[in-house]
Amino acid sequence: MLKLNVNNESSRLRAVVLGTANSIGPTPTVEEAYDPKSLEHILAGTYPVESDMIKEMDAFNKVFEKYDVQVFRPNLIENYNQIFTRDIGFVIEDKFIKANILPDRDRELDAIQYVLDQINPSDIISAPEEVHFEGGDVMLWNDYVLIGTYKRPDYKNYITARTNQLGVDFIKELFPNKTVLSFDLVKSKTEPRDNALHLDCCFQPVGNDKGIIYKGGFYDEKEYYSLVELFGKDNLFHIEREEMYHMFSNVFSISPEVVVSERNFTRLNNWLRENNFVVEEIPYAEIAKQEGLLRCSTLPLIRD
Repeated sequence: MLKLNVNNESSRLRAVVLGTANSIGPTPTVEEAYDPKSLEHILAGTYPVESDMIKEMDAFNKVFEKYDVQVFRPNLIENYNQIFTRDIGFVIEDKFIKANILPDRDRELDAIQYVLDQINPSDIISAPEEVHFEGGDVMLWNDYVLIGTYKRPDYKNYITARTNQLGVDFIKELFPNKTVLSFDLVKSKTEPRDNALHLDCCFQPVGNDKGIIYKGGFYDEKEYYSLVELFGKDNLFHIEREEMYHMFSNVFSISPEVVVSERNFTRLNNWLRENNFVVEEIPYAEIAKQEGLLRCSTLPLIRD
């Protein structure tokens, strides 16, 4: 049996589900694009090819091997994108919470059923249909659960709005011992530079007390300032609009000291090293074209 345990984003990782880029299928049509960044690359003819994405995910997997992390991969669904496992579920404390994702992505949960079979059934939680959340919007910080959402009445018109107020309320009820803070994110269906698809597109804690943040991703400045207050201004690395577009805040922590980052994130990687992090740099720029990066490709199950 797997004994689930996740309380923050950076404690020593022991077990994780890493997505797969194998048998990803043809380039989506314009109508099939889930987000504005994929759409941009479909239209430009620069959408990533399978072999490049497999190489990138292999590089990520090698880092996990180096740090002796137990890695699960989804069972293969032919001609289907299974890179972003973060969307399909997440662990808080010792509970696995199934995400209510875009309807045609249910199969991705079936593909990790063999992992779920190793978890105590009473620790697996499903939410009612009207409750929406995805793992990219749920950020753990010890006593806090930080949740990205979209609070305006046109929620249902936005394929980029993935977590609703009912989702926030559901987590609050489930974990009454946690302080749950929600953040209204800036969304766009057409401009990826103004679309915080999930909270991890504009914010992520690293180490024990640091974080990466993009002010422009927050619809309400007060909510942005609440994070600045929580972490302290000097502990936050502020990214610019173009850096947010390249997904600088979507790195992944293996421990409080070790961060996996994209090799082109020079400014961020230098800051991390200046703050005594070990930075494992890997290529991930092709996968980034689908508006997801390192954190999006992982579903942590056990951290110390």
